Amino acid sequence: MARSIVAVIVGYLAMFALQFAVFMTVYTVMGADWSFKPASYHASTQWTVMQFIVVFVTAAIAGLICALLAKGGRAPLALAIVALAIGFALGTLHIATQPPDTGELRTANTPNLVAMTKARNPMWVIFAGPVIAAIGIVVGGKLKRKS
Repeated sequence: MARSIVAVIVGYLAMFALQFAVFMTVYTVMGADWSFKPASYHASTQWTVMQFIVVFVTAAIAGLICALLAKGGRAPLALAIVALAIGFALGTLHIATQPPDTGELRTANTPNLVAMTKARNPMWVIFAGPVIAAIGIVVGGKLKRKS
């Protein structure tokens, strides 16, 4: 039981760290004009597609890590449920506390921290992320069983 709990925690932290590193790297390399719609803080279509791919891949890696550490059982499923619960809670908090549009005009050289705090996504994107993560975790957890 303790092994499974540790596996879920480590899997979630791995997913978080991987996503943070990838998003920061992509934003730094591709820049604000690629990441946002013109003159706004609304995420571009290409950013949204990339975001879903990154979420799925990093979640699959987290599911695999979780399964390897747990050495059997349903730890990846527990991790998927945790990712859904935390994702939906954070999404709800984001929608409740952040306006859908700041009305601000974005400059060409928007720093990472400013981009993170001012970025806006449609509501469906905010809630699709945890679902995609949960699916990725389950897929990654099953990779362990195949090997």
